[in-house]
Amino acid sequence: MGMNRRRLLGLPFGAALVLGAGAGPAFAQVKQPLVFAAASLKNALDEVAAQWQRETGKKVIISYAASNTLIKQIEQGAPADMFISADLDWMDYGQQNNLINPETRTNLLSNRIVLVAPKDAMVTLNVTRGFDLGPALAAALKGGRLAMANIDAVPAGKYGKAALEKLGAWDGVKDKIAQADNVRAALLLVSRGEAPVGIVYQTDAASEPAVKIVGSFPEDSHPPITYPIALTKTSTNPDARAFLSYIRSPAARPAFERQGFTVLGHGGGRS
Repeated sequence: MGMNRRRLLGLPFGAALVLGAGAGPAFAQVKQPLVFAAASLKNALDEVAAQWQRETGKKVIISYAASNTLIKQIEQGAPADMFISADLDWMDYGQQNNLINPETRTNLLSNRIVLVAPKDAMVTLNVTRGFDLGPALAAALKGGRLAMANIDAVPAGKYGKAALEKLGAWDGVKDKIAQADNVRAALLLVSRGEAPVGIVYQTDAASEPAVKIVGSFPEDSHPPITYPIALTKTSTNPDARAFLSYIRSPAARPAFERQGFTVLGHGGGRS
């Protein structure tokens, strides 16, 4: 996939980030909390934010993109108040580089990765140990490409690659990957029929009626999928702390569960 194409696919979820330095003054004038969240959280977190606004009258601004993109933007000075990652690695990176407030860090959600295809496709894949997934997956691609988020940096891509390696299918498809800037961009490739099969989160599949799940990866085929949440080191916005508490409260649980996330207690334990 060409670089221009990948950037276009990533735009809807990272639009605020792509504005670059020119966005600084606009951000500085905004008093609402600014949340940087993994792209796969969009449907659920939008619902939580709308619910919080109805209950409190307060708004939040949410920018969605790949976790690696978001934490790098924070490192470069983006004035985010909160970071929600789709894996522990990028939150760890933020903590190691003094970008997040470790006292506010908890594990919020878990998820699963699945194989999806366009809803009308005649595809079913047996994703179990002992089954030779490689040839079946190659046949399902029919000369096309497997849509995935970037396999080296984006959590969904990293999880997907790990699962394919564990199941012995990676070597057969590694040269047939269409990599996208984030998992929702990979989902878009499949929903538009531009890729016959893709690897996304179970929650992404639930959000898009144009695709269907054709196989689910065993949970032990990849590292646990954990979404940690924390305030940034520089945040002084009291509404950001209040919104973080709301996200972790029982009031937000149904919105996450409706999208297929598993809520880890009321925010889970300290990472």
